[in-house]
Amino acid sequence: MPDYDVLCIGNAIVDIIAQCDEAFLETNGIIKGAMNLIDTRRAELLYSRMGPAIEASGGSAGNTAAGIASFGGRAAFFGKVSNDPLGEIYTHDIQAQGVAFDTRPLQGQPPTARSMIFVTPDGERSMNTYLGACVELGPEDVEADKASGAKVTYFEGYLWDPPRAKEAIRQTAKLAHEAGREVSMTLSDSFCVDRYRDEFLDLMRSGTVDIVFANSHEIKSLYQTSSFEQALAAIRKDCKIAAVTRSEKGSVIVRGDETVTIKATTIRELVDTTGAGDLYAAGFLYGYTAGRSLKDCGDLGSLAAGLVIQQIGPRPRQNLRSAAQLAGLL
Repeated sequence: MPDYDVLCIGNAIVDIIAQCDEAFLETNGIIKGAMNLIDTRRAELLYSRMGPAIEASGGSAGNTAAGIASFGGRAAFFGKVSNDPLGEIYTHDIQAQGVAFDTRPLQGQPPTARSMIFVTPDGERSMNTYLGACVELGPEDVEADKASGAKVTYFEGYLWDPPRAKEAIRQTAKLAHEAGREVSMTLSDSFCVDRYRDEFLDLMRSGTVDIVFANSHEIKSLYQTSSFEQALAAIRKDCKIAAVTRSEKGSVIVRGDETVTIKATTIRELVDTTGAGDLYAAGFLYGYTAGRSLKDCGDLGSLAAGLVIQQIGPRPRQNLRSAAQLAGLL
């Protein structure tokens, strides 16, 4: 029996979330809907201009790990924090949610990463991220027992920004495949795809990555097309499974010649889209590692995403297993 259902690898980031209007984004040169990497000076400037904020442990893959644990799955996480107050907050939060997190913290500088997330009235989030300690994640942080013992390893495309993290990912993927496991990734955002298109395609075509998660913007960026149908046809050939989210249109899952269409969960109010894709991946991977059908996997992902966008913050506040049982999905 594997020790874990899913091992998630990502940037360990504390989210600082505030609401703002469209004019604030324009005045401060913030690209709406994107994740922008910023330096220390820019981080200090934006923080000084933020309104009342909520601090919450985040980071794409960390959110997915927390979601899997909330479903009752066995999740582990690799990510680098510093030995500072934000690092302590991050470590406490993810462990309290039931995720195995044993990566050794960095002693000294740079500090733990933080992302200032500005949420506009339409629920769209614009992220400005200072990576800090995240860039120090490297091959020495790969725990071989977890890499070999998880049914699926999942990592975020954002990790292609810090160079040593690439080595850690490739090492983990090698250990996973040698143990007969699978590897998955999320494309993270269309700007990330623009930076690393050729490398992402190589990861898929070489078999380093078996399962790909993306949204409609990211998949079109990957294949440099304005046609969703053309992009879907292309990714079908490049990886074993692709799960593509389409906001209120639900999602589409392809495996070979198989196509599964998933409806979006009906929601009462859109509050904050932060973490929607992360929680979709959590539901999907929980179902996948439990041996469920692709339809069931997609429905679980849709449920988790639908719940998280009705709250502020990217980590589920309600027990996802109970919610899935109420919805008749478990």
